[in-house]
Amino acid sequence: MFPKPRHDLVPNTADFERLPLIKPTGFREYDARWLFPQEINLLGLEAVGLGLATLMRERGVPPRIVVGHDYRSYSGAVKAALTTGLLAGGAEVHDIGLALSPMAYFAQFELGVEGVAMVTASHNDNGWTGIKMGFERPLTFSPEDMTALKEIVMNAAFTRAEQGGRYIYVPDLPERYMADLLARPKLIRPLKVVVSCGNGTASAFAPRVLAELGVTVIPLNCELDYSFPAHNPNPEDLSMLNATREVVLAHGADLALAFDGDGDRCGVIDNEGEAIYADKVGVMLARDIAARNPGALFVADVKSTGLFLTDPVLGSHGAKTVFWKTGHSYIKRYSHETGALVGFEKSGHFFFNPPIGRGYDDGLVAALAVLDMLDRNPDKTLAELKRELPRTWQSPTMSPHCDDEKKYGVVDRVVEHFQTVAANGGELAGQKIRELITVNGIRIVLEDGTWGLVRASSNKPELVVVVESPTSEANMRAIFAEIDAELAKHEEVGAYNQKI
Repeated sequence: MFPKPRHDLVPNTADFERLPLIKPTGFREYDARWLFPQEINLLGLEAVGLGLATLMRERGVPPRIVVGHDYRSYSGAVKAALTTGLLAGGAEVHDIGLALSPMAYFAQFELGVEGVAMVTASHNDNGWTGIKMGFERPLTFSPEDMTALKEIVMNAAFTRAEQGGRYIYVPDLPERYMADLLARPKLIRPLKVVVSCGNGTASAFAPRVLAELGVTVIPLNCELDYSFPAHNPNPEDLSMLNATREVVLAHGADLALAFDGDGDRCGVIDNEGEAIYADKVGVMLARDIAARNPGALFVADVKSTGLFLTDPVLGSHGAKTVFWKTGHSYIKRYSHETGALVGFEKSGHFFFNPPIGRGYDDGLVAALAVLDMLDRNPDKTLAELKRELPRTWQSPTMSPHCDDEKKYGVVDRVVEHFQTVAANGGELAGQKIRELITVNGIRIVLEDGTWGLVRASSNKPELVVVVESPTSEANMRAIFAEIDAELAKHEEVGAYNQKI
């Protein structure tokens, strides 16, 4: 019988080598993230694989599953341990090797396989590992699925498989994935594009795909290097954006496309070297898509710009947008359930549903949508298209530290505070509160449309703070000052990663 995982083992001891270690908080809202090996060891990963096979059988899903891994020094070992557990649980494992997360999702469709377990820590710092899981394509796990898996694994409640597992290596899946992306007309407009990969896994695929579509590619940090010598591959990170900006200006490029560590997100920098936040890119794409699909429904996460609701161009096409919980699994699932044409997340996860895409987040599909938008506007630069949006003053995503065990409690108290202010008719930043949106943390909307958000990060020990004003920078800073002052009352909240 496989032993019950522990959470108090000490590395470099005999018990660490013979018993499974799993920190329970690594099972997050919709995927899993751990520091490796401090919070999970290889035996712990075997337990996760065994638990995943058990959960699939309990749900009546044939235990057939795609596995892949990103480019980190330890990801191959993590995947091998996870695979051992899956095989012990009687699963049929289709190993696609080094992969992007969207490549693993594509493999579910291409191979006719129900499940996916992609080993990746995405944009997290080195030392982190993780698993993105699902068994209802194109969806990934819901919080209920993660809770069920956690209970099975942490209680060692594994069920015996009626027969042994089966291992199948799929050597050509990357070529099949890229061929699928390239099964479309080439771009007409000549475009010079900086392709910035931060030495992450997208380095092996993104430059090739874009070049074959007719783009003149200027590669930046497109050599695979798991030490990430330049910066983390995170298109929300200012260090990646600044490095990419310099290359755009130096080469006179039309734009830059910046990919995260596992290739499911794409950041955009315009021809003037200015980063366009992903939610603003989403509004631009929504305009382009709505013009060809009148009455389209879109979903945006609660961190996103208010322009999704107020943009006059979207309104003229009869488009409607609804806000939902932040998180790639939430937006993917809600877009699927509501029949939305596209789901947009401020972090850069975009979900193009049929007939545009298959419903999963793919940074290259998002990149192609941006390039197609430019192709349909041959007389306009990306900066000009951006300036056609109504102006707003918007912060980057700010993330003060808060331990995983404490962050949800802090957010609950912050929500209660602002609800009390609103109920008593109080003001923030010199304005009345018009609306409180609490689908995910709290989004406080003031009379003039200025808003601020506080929520708990789904995959890191952090809070998330975003503010925006359609009227002035001063109002944006004023609502941030109110939120920051409230957070300062909670000793559990630490330093910000960046701050306006």
